[in-house]
Amino acid sequence: MPRVKQHIMSERPARQHRAAEGRQISQNEIERFLTDYGRLDRVEGTFYFYRRKLRKFYEDLPEDKTIRHGTLENWQKKLLEEGYAPNTVNSFLSAANAFLDYIGHREYQLAGQLKEESKPPTPELSRAEYFHLLRTAKAMGKERVYLLMKVFATMGILVQDLQELTVEAVQAGRVVCGKNRKQQILTVPKCLQIELLSFAQRNDIRSGPIFLTRDGRPMHRTYISGVMKPVCEAAQLTDGRANPKGLRKLYLSNRAVIENNVALLVEQAMERQLEQEQLSIGWEV
Repeated sequence: MPRVKQHIMSERPARQHRAAEGRQISQNEIERFLTDYGRLDRVEGTFYFYRRKLRKFYEDLPEDKTIRHGTLENWQKKLLEEGYAPNTVNSFLSAANAFLDYIGHREYQLAGQLKEESKPPTPELSRAEYFHLLRTAKAMGKERVYLLMKVFATMGILVQDLQELTVEAVQAGRVVCGKNRKQQILTVPKCLQIELLSFAQRNDIRSGPIFLTRDGRPMHRTYISGVMKPVCEAAQLTDGRANPKGLRKLYLSNRAVIENNVALLVEQAMERQLEQEQLSIGWEV
C-alpha cells in the first residue's frame, strides 16, 4: 500500500492548532496535494491511486465537507458496510491520512490497520487458460487487450514500466525498465515485436508509448484490469487470476521451468563428459 515517506515541501500549508469545530475540506486543496505529490516523480500508478481514493473521500464527507474527530472512524465503518474488503478500506484511509498530513491536521488521522481474514492462496493462471484468453480476445476483436495480455505474459514487464514500451524500444527489441530503482533490460520477443509494430502503424502511433489511455495518460493497474474485464468474463475467468499480476506470474513460472530444464540438460551433459574422461584416463579400481 502506498505511503507518503517524505514531506511535500513546496507550497505546503503550515500546521494548524487543533480545532474542536473541525476543518472544512475543499476540492482545490485535494488538487494541490495531488499536484505537489506528482512533483515527487513517484510511480505513475501511485498518483492515480491517491486521486481515486481522495475523490471518494471528498464525496463521502458530511454535507458541510468538514472533517472532525471521529470522521474517519465513521468513514471506515461506511466503507465496510458498502462491501469493501479490509485491505481496500486500509488503502482509502492511507490516502486520507496522507492528505491530512499535507494540510497540517494529523489530529484527524485514523491510526491502525484492519486485518484481512486469511484466505487460501489463489491458484495461478495456467498456460491453457492464457491461450483461451488470447483466443477469446481475438474472437472479440480486442487487439489492444490481446497485446496487453501478451506483453505481461511473454515479457514479465511491470505495470509501472509499461510506458517504457515505446515504438522506438520495440523497434530495438529492448526495453529499459526501472525508473527510480535498479534498471533492468527486457527483451521483446520477435513474434510480439512484429505484432506490436503492426498495431502501432495501423493506429498511427509513430513514436512514444504504444499503450496509453484515451486521454493520453500512462495506464495504471485498475485501468488495465478494467479493459481486460470483458474478455475475462467472456472467457469465464473472473476469479481474479487473469490480470497483469497473474499474467506476470505466469511468465515467471514458465521462465523458471525453462531455466530448470536448461540447468538439468547442462548437468547431464557435464556428467556424460566426465564419464568419457573417466573411461579415457580414470584410475583403475
